[in-house]
Amino acid sequence: MDRLRRAFLAPGVVTLSLLFVAPLAIILLYSFQSRGVYGGVAPEFTGDNYSRIADGLYGAIFLRTFVLAGVATVGCLLLGFPLALFISRAGKRRNLYLQLVMLPFWSSFLVRTYAWMVLLRDTGLINTALTGLGLIREPLPLLYNDGAVFVGLVYGYLPFVVLPLYATLERLDKSLTEAAADLGASPWQTLIRVIVPLCAPGFRAAAVLVFIPCLGAYLTPDLLGGGKTVMAGNLIQNQFTTARDWPFGSAVALVLMLLSLVLLVVWMRTQSEDAL
Repeated sequence: MDRLRRAFLAPGVVTLSLLFVAPLAIILLYSFQSRGVYGGVAPEFTGDNYSRIADGLYGAIFLRTFVLAGVATVGCLLLGFPLALFISRAGKRRNLYLQLVMLPFWSSFLVRTYAWMVLLRDTGLINTALTGLGLIREPLPLLYNDGAVFVGLVYGYLPFVVLPLYATLERLDKSLTEAAADLGASPWQTLIRVIVPLCAPGFRAAAVLVFIPCLGAYLTPDLLGGGKTVMAGNLIQNQFTTARDWPFGSAVALVLMLLSLVLLVVWMRTQSEDAL
């Protein structure tokens, strides 16, 4: 059985080694090299790439990245939980609503982001409608700021909250909510004291599924932020393309990955201690 298990695991191990471990090792090696005269990598060992990250400019970018990722995660949870609760109690139409939640995945994320630019720009649908109704005189600055990036992140990752929460609510024992009603609990009390605590595993899974991708997001802040909202993903992308400083870009990518892993490990330990 051990040989059979190793035989079945071998393709997955080889694939992960080629597509994850090997590129990660190359990035680690690049992070200790110097930038070439014309870009790329020069074979000169140095640790300056990591010392540069301690600069206040890059510290502010990392802080903005974690704040926006955290706020977007909270926004997704606040919007996704009521939607997941509604779908779980939709009866025969729940499959239709689930398909509508997954419908955005049928089109390109880039196209959907451009659609938000059309909606939020000065001559976009929102400003045009508000101006036509006489509610505003001048277009509101809805695009190229942190608010636009927040909207784009919430829109892009909201399905990753709805689906795990729906799976948790679907398995929820309905007799518990009926017992709470029989004991005199109002619908609001049942929601806060019974349903939400029982959905804690779904909340944790959804938070991880949203927070980690938001840390590495670069397309949304690049398009909706317009260069004014720079996150860690944009910094890494610019170092590999515009600045052609691959060693520094590799160092930033590894630091971001390390910080994400540290937060994830601390969070998992906290959750395990709470469970005990």
